[in-house]
Amino acid sequence: IQRLIGRSLRASLDLEKIQGKTFIIDADVLQADGGTRTASICGAFVAMKEMIEKLLKTGELKENPIIEPIGAISAGIFDNEVMVDLCYSEDSKAQVDSNIVLSASGKIIEFQTTAEGAPFEKEKMDEIFNLAKNAIDEIIKMY
Repeated sequence: IQRLIGRSLRASLDLEKIQGKTFIIDADVLQADGGTRTASICGAFVAMKEMIEKLLKTGELKENPIIEPIGAISAGIFDNEVMVDLCYSEDSKAQVDSNIVLSASGKIIEFQTTAEGAPFEKEKMDEIFNLAKNAIDEIIKMY
C-alpha cells in the first residue's frame, strides 16, 4: 500500500520544490467498513498538507510544493446500481469494483476498475467516474 499511496501523493507535488527532502507519512485506517485504501490516501494527503504548512512556517520550505489537492474514493456496481464508498457487504458482492484517485481539477491519478464477473458497458464506467468525481470534489472541500 505504501508505494500506491506514495505514487498518489507524488502526483500532487512539484518535486523540484522538495529536492533533498524525504517525507515519511504513516496513514493507518483504524476503523472502516470498506474503502480503507482510498481512506488512507485521503488521510495521507491531509497529513502531508499539514506537514508542509508547518515546514513553510518554520522556513524549512520556501515554496508550497502542492500543485493541487487530491482525493480518493472506492466505487462500484452493486445490484446493478453505481455507488461510491461501498461498505464491506456491498463491496464483497459487487459486480464491479473500483478505486479512483483524482486531482482537484479532475485529472486522473488512478482509475482502477475490475468486473468481478460479467463485463460491463462503457456507459457504466463513465457513470462510475462521474459519481466518483462528485464525491471526491466533496472530500477535497473538507481539506
